Amino acid sequence: QVQLAESGGGLAQAGGSLTLSCAASWRPYSSHVLGWCRQGPGLEREFVAAIRWGGGRTYYTDSVKGRCTISRDSAAYTVYLQMTSLKTEDPIVYFCALASYLGFCRQPLRGFAWSQGTQVSVSS
Repeated sequence: QVQLAESGGGLAQAGGSLTLSCAASWRPYSSHVLGWCRQGPGLEREFVAAIRWGGGRTYYTDSVKGRCTISRDSAAYTVYLQMTSLKTEDPIVYFCALASYLGFCRQPLRGFAWSQGTQVSVSS
């Protein structure tokens, strides 16, 4: 079965940048999307960003527009989430997912595969 290997989380300074990566073990279909959900303590998972594998169209939640950029390396079956202007907040876990539609954060069982999750912490 397809597996997703996620990396890039850790501690960053406020105002700094951080890049997450997510590599799939198999080539995604053109109709699939690869993207991220995030979850804070005691909160539900929320959508962050996604990219359509075929064509590379991108999607972002309003709260990260202008501060995040999602991209892909087709040959490496890999997507990247570049985050800038980071704000101090409680540690948040980011999960990468492969899915057939953009509602995968609200209905996680519809996702084809999920990463193990990586924690992002921002200090002042």
